[in-house]
Amino acid sequence: MSLPEAVERQFSSELREHLIALRRELHRHPELAFQEHATAERLLAGLASIGVTDVRRVRETGIIARVPGRVRGEPSIAIRGDIDALPIQEATGLPYASSIPGVMHACGHDVHATWAVAAAALLVADPAERDVLVVLQPAEEIGRGALAILESGALDGVRAIFGGHVDRRFEVGQVVADDGPLAASGDVFQIELVGQGAHAARPHEARDPIVAAAAVVMALQTVVARRLNPATPGVVTIAAMHGGSAPNIIPDRATLTGTVRAIEPDSREIMLRAVDELARATAAAYGVEAHVSIDRGTPPIVNPAETTAWARQAAVSVLGAANVVPLGFLNMAAEDFAHYVERIPGCFLRIGAREPGGVMIPAHASTFYPSEDAIFVGAAVLAEAARTAARAL
Repeated sequence: MSLPEAVERQFSSELREHLIALRRELHRHPELAFQEHATAERLLAGLASIGVTDVRRVRETGIIARVPGRVRGEPSIAIRGDIDALPIQEATGLPYASSIPGVMHACGHDVHATWAVAAAALLVADPAERDVLVVLQPAEEIGRGALAILESGALDGVRAIFGGHVDRRFEVGQVVADDGPLAASGDVFQIELVGQGAHAARPHEARDPIVAAAAVVMALQTVVARRLNPATPGVVTIAAMHGGSAPNIIPDRATLTGTVRAIEPDSREIMLRAVDELARATAAAYGVEAHVSIDRGTPPIVNPAETTAWARQAAVSVLGAANVVPLGFLNMAAEDFAHYVERIPGCFLRIGAREPGGVMIPAHASTFYPSEDAIFVGAAVLAEAARTAARAL
């Protein structure tokens, strides 16, 4: 164990073993977005084992568990852990690696779900002033789960919400609790280029969508470089290209898909508009048509000052001021916790998950794994954040 002493003493050896076993079962049996049926059953059993039985199912695989506070009443605080996995073939070599081909907890949601259960255990032992809702949320990876929880009405009346993400950039025992921008918006676009197919030997008889696709890819590289103020963050990525079926056939269509990421609402709109304009204009220059569709995803996470101060106070009380560290970079990845923060004041944390002497492994990699000690740090900080917020409200 590499746990800080203040965290370690909150968990009996029996509870630690129970939580690690739960996490490993979740990791061994990952499930994709809105398919987390067995995951939900394991989490319900985990909650029941620590005495939490006041639960509600949401969107079939989501769970809302109520932990009574010292003063019963309308819940004032929520803690969120996400539960879905990714379509990635695991290559960690762990003894409890995924048993499901092509599916893996490559983003640490098995740890997030477990630390939410662990936080519930701590709140059972030392309750907050008011009830706390523990949210076990499906479908974060497709950006739909938080909206499903909100639209269910299960969080009506909640006045603050806290969540976090494992991060191997930071050692176990370190926590980031920064106010302001913490994650970017994430919008997905698809561009279908429709031309005229022909024999590869007679390109003059075609309107070649492959050549047009190459030109569109290069044109979109100018969106950030020439449409945004250089001081404004933004990312446009073309992540997939599809077209053609044989080396001697010019196809009649090709498809590009990618993402647009922004921190500010204005820059988000500038980039989305530019993607559409440049795709259509470039395609027209090559004699093909561009059909552009944009699926608006999660907004940016911007942590409010007040709720972040509560989370930071909680992290300092658990870990000490030296271990509450700045993020140190602008995170352009998206996270659907942003939907909660748009409606409920909250704070999203980064929880250190690198063992001492370990290397940084990026999330969404087939070799990604977080230190299991992060379960206990995340749980202790989130439970204390709930207590701190409940006292302040």
